[in-house]
Amino acid sequence: MRGRLHHVALDCPDPVRLAGFWSEVLGHPVTYADDDWVVVAADDHTSGLACQRVPGHLPPTWPEGPVPQQVHLDVMVEDPDAARPWLLGLGAVALGGSVYADPAGHPFCLVRRPDWAEPVD
Repeated sequence: MRGRLHHVALDCPDPVRLAGFWSEVLGHPVTYADDDWVVVAADDHTSGLACQRVPGHLPPTWPEGPVPQQVHLDVMVEDPDAARPWLLGLGAVALGGSVYADPAGHPFCLVRRPDWAEPVD
């Protein structure tokens, strides 16, 4: 027996807003949405990133502090420096170097596309 990743779920106060952010960053549509759960994926038959409403959500502190990181995403881009203004325009917050926080405070890193990966559009 083995498992397969279904969704990575991010706790947040506003799943529609957070899913809109990640939809733009990843270039995938929102494939499911209700008041408390929104999914971003390549299509409605593909695993993806889910955003779930959590009342009283506290954003994680980074790199250390009273609220643990909770989840960490690496996002592949062609040029991390060139992606900075785009991400900030979408609502990301720069935390230092290539580390950012999404609108709900989850930290993520931009990584340059490795040679083995197909180009990122």
